[in-house]
Amino acid sequence: MHLTTTPVRPRLGERVTATLTRDPRTAPHATRNDAVLAAVLAALAAVLAAFTDTLRHPDALGWTLLIAAHVPLVWRRRRPLLVLAAVVVLVIPYHALDNNHGAPVPASLVALYTVTVTQRPARSILVGAAGLALSVTVMFTFGDHKQVPDLVRTYGWVLAVLFIGIDVRYYRQYVASLVERAERAERTREEEARRRVAEERLRIARDLHDLLAHTITLIGVQTSVAAHVLAADPERLDRETIAKALNDIADTCRTARGELRTTLEVLREQGAAAGEARGPLPGLDGVPDLVEAARLAGARVLETVRVGEAPPPAVGAAAYRIVQEALTNAVRHAGPEPAVRVSLYEEQGALRVSVSDDGKTVGVGSAGAGFGLVGMRERARSVGGTLDAGPRAGGGFEVTAVLPLRGALEGAG
Repeated sequence: MHLTTTPVRPRLGERVTATLTRDPRTAPHATRNDAVLAAVLAALAAVLAAFTDTLRHPDALGWTLLIAAHVPLVWRRRRPLLVLAAVVVLVIPYHALDNNHGAPVPASLVALYTVTVTQRPARSILVGAAGLALSVTVMFTFGDHKQVPDLVRTYGWVLAVLFIGIDVRYYRQYVASLVERAERAERTREEEARRRVAEERLRIARDLHDLLAHTITLIGVQTSVAAHVLAADPERLDRETIAKALNDIADTCRTARGELRTTLEVLREQGAAAGEARGPLPGLDGVPDLVEAARLAGARVLETVRVGEAPPPAVGAAAYRIVQEALTNAVRHAGPEPAVRVSLYEEQGALRVSVSDDGKTVGVGSAGAGFGLVGMRERARSVGGTLDAGPRAGGGFEVTAVLPLRGALEGAG
């Protein structure tokens, strides 16, 4: 079964408004409509010439000039100035032969109106003034001086057409500026939406990197512990140590699965629901769990936290992720059982984060061109802070970050 819908025809008022606000040069079927208009005006001119002012019926040349003056109107939208010039050139000898003077007036006014709505106002006024001067010259040269009042009355219509056309032109420009402003606002909204999508994708990428790198590193270390116990003395298995390592792996997997589910829910949701699916941001209260996980992986971690009031959520989340990534890199690259010091304290309106190790092998950031250090720096910049990372003078690696707590950051939080 096929359903057909009948298009709704615009009402008369809507069509008139569209005609007034649309540039005549961009109207559909312009040539066809102008040909119909030229034919209607030619018929009107013929009626006026035949039935008004019977003392001045056009002769054969007069009828030829009168009809020919309507032909250029077919192209009035394409070349308005040339069309007006052609109409004037044909109408002047018509009037000079003292034919019916009212017959060609409608066509002349239409040509003049087209010029005023498509050209600059100064040019339109100049054209009107030139036409007035030319008409006066012709009238005083070839016509009867008694027709001057008729000429003045005719040019009253000319002035009216000039002002109406200029007003319509300004109105169309005003409507076009409103449309352009609305389109610009729409483009701004689209660009803002794309920017937000890009920022959210970057945030999700950082979260996935921090989560998976941390989790996989811990699982790898805990698995190595279990494998070492199995290979060290197969005859006398330390079942308790192996069971603890496997339990630690299971706990790490459960924690990672929960965080991963929260991140994936953000990808499935849209609009306001995405913010709800994101869940609470990790904060400084999660740092002890990171420290404990690093200790289970074999690191000797010394933790120092001296923070008064809880920082804004965005700052707490950035500090949490920086500590997580730094501890992960220390466990992965600083050698067996590294000594790691984690410090978080508030000073001069900023949260200062420091994670250092005494690694004897490779530095935290030296293992390839990964995304760890890049991600930490992005975390710090996202809240208006800074991050430095590099080898220590006495050996090992150190990550320090300064995260502002006041000002615009509170709004971001």
